[in-house]
Amino acid sequence: MGIDLKAGGRRTGHKSSMKVIKTQNPYTRLLIKLYKFLSRRTDSKFCATVAKRLHMSKVNAPPLGLNRLAKYMTKKEGKTAVIVGKVTDDVRMLECPKMSVCALSFTENARKRIVAAGGECITLDQLALRAPTGSNTVLLRGPESRAALAHFGKRTTVTNPHAYDGVKPYVRSKGRKFEKARGRRKSRGFKV
Repeated sequence: MGIDLKAGGRRTGHKSSMKVIKTQNPYTRLLIKLYKFLSRRTDSKFCATVAKRLHMSKVNAPPLGLNRLAKYMTKKEGKTAVIVGKVTDDVRMLECPKMSVCALSFTENARKRIVAAGGECITLDQLALRAPTGSNTVLLRGPESRAALAHFGKRTTVTNPHAYDGVKPYVRSKGRKFEKARGRRKSRGFKV
C-alpha cells in the first residue's frame, strides 16, 4: 500500500499547540513554561488545566465581564478568582464587590473598579508564588458566544431526538422561497 498522493499524502506539519507553542507573546510563553513545570512537579489538576488553557487560541479564551465574575464569586470570600483570559468592565453593574482576581489581563476600567472596591488584581505568575497548586482559588471562564455556535447541533445519540432543535440553518435568506419544505414540515417527508 502506497501513500494516496492525490489526497495530499500524510498530514505533516500539523503539530498541536500543546506540543509546539504557537503564540509569539513572550509573557504567555513563559507562563506556559511555568505552569507546565508546576503541573509536572506538583501533580496538580489546577496547574494542568491552566497550562492547557494558556495554549488556547483567542477565540477559545473568551473574556469575562465583572458582573458575571461577581455573580460567580458570591459566598466565596477569601478565595481568588482565576481567569485564563481577559477581565472586562460591565457598565450595567453599579457596585463592584471586594474580590481578589487573577487574570491574563484586565481592561483599564475593570482594574480601577476592582481596586477601588478594596480588591486586588494579580497576574498568573504572582498566583504561582502564592498558590502553586491552586489552593483557595476558583477557576472560571468567560461565556462561549461566537456567532458560528448558533449553527452547531447538540450531541447526536439514539435516545436524543432534540439534536437539531433550535439549530440555525445555513440559509441564503430567510423567506418563503428558501428551504421551507422537505425536512422542515411533517407533510413534506419529515420534520427535523
